[in-house]
Amino acid sequence: MRTSQKIVNEMQLTFKSRSANEGFARTAVAAFVAGLDPTVDELADIKTAVSEAVTNCIVHGYRDTIANIYITARIYDDNRIVVKIRDRGCGIDDIEKAMEPMYTTCPGGERAGLGFAVMQSMCEKVRVTSKPGKGTIVTLTTRIASRDE
Repeated sequence: MRTSQKIVNEMQLTFKSRSANEGFARTAVAAFVAGLDPTVDELADIKTAVSEAVTNCIVHGYRDTIANIYITARIYDDNRIVVKIRDRGCGIDDIEKAMEPMYTTCPGGERAGLGFAVMQSMCEKVRVTSKPGKGTIVTLTTRIASRDE
């Protein structure tokens, strides 16, 4: 089966790294993909993955600083959704280690270190690119099943 590359729709969103905006981000992305008629579970998975990625930007990327978080979402003609969540924060020194379940950079064990594991369980593919001092991009890819299948 050939994977299509034609973009059907696209959105961009920029907002401040305040924890109150995490819900805004997940709702905005959910509203954007709603036209594909996702199931409740599909929509919940997308919302949860976006929420985890945005929370990582707020808690780890910017730490105690308020700065911009950028989201780009694309819908392709095969019902694939690609969501990129980007920050220009501190970056990740060791992506492989950061993606290990239970690993966290938060002192005192305040965080469970499950964000990437949760994203991976909710999406078909999770890609993380990062440069220390420059920021991180988390790319979430999933597909909404066609109701004709």
